[in-house]
Amino acid sequence: MLGERRVSLGNAAFAASVAADAGAFLTRAEAMRSEGETVVNGAVAGMIGVADPVKETSAEAIRELQHEGMRVVMLTGDAKATVAAVAKKLGIDTFIKDVLPDQKAATIKRLQTEGRSVAMAGDGVNDAPALAQADVGIAMGTGTDVAMKSAGVTLVKGDLRGIARARRLSRATIQNVKQGLFLAFAYNTLGVPIAAGILYPWFGILLSPMLAAAAMSLSSVSVIGNALRLRRTVL
Repeated sequence: MLGERRVSLGNAAFAASVAADAGAFLTRAEAMRSEGETVVNGAVAGMIGVADPVKETSAEAIRELQHEGMRVVMLTGDAKATVAAVAKKLGIDTFIKDVLPDQKAATIKRLQTEGRSVAMAGDGVNDAPALAQADVGIAMGTGTDVAMKSAGVTLVKGDLRGIARARRLSRATIQNVKQGLFLAFAYNTLGVPIAAGILYPWFGILLSPMLAAAAMSLSSVSVIGNALRLRRTVL
């Protein structure tokens, strides 16, 4: 209530349900959405247009992910005109509009049943169910606490370019782990049989316990040294 007058505030569908003649408001609302604004319709008094500016780095982040072969989909509860305007700015070809919080999680689950691995990036309370459902939930450090608790990864600065950097770092880490395992197995595969005397019957070679201990230490040093190369990974 505003004084003695009842004021209703909601989206276009709600405005149409409470206003005697919402046609003019809905027409203006559509024009505002085409500019990328989310419109809250006043049933009688007017309209409020809320625009969330697209970060300058977002388009670059989307291009990086697409270049690496990832399919980028915008999943949002906003209306079609608003979503289309933002998607065009970011270079996103696929978007799903008018999605409620539980429908976001259901959409991700459907993609997973199709055999896809899904990473979800979000920052709001409404994104929490979808972040929990995704194979990799990515929350923005500038977002809500519930989103960060639901996600497995948090980008402290809220910069979407961090997704591509984290992906490159994870690939480099897995490759480094495999290299470390190869080095460790190679040392043991060669060293243990020699220490057991496998060469003695033919060549009279026995491995001194001191040399065996040094070889084992060298194995650990080589694995650690290889792991330290991650500091020079270009992200």
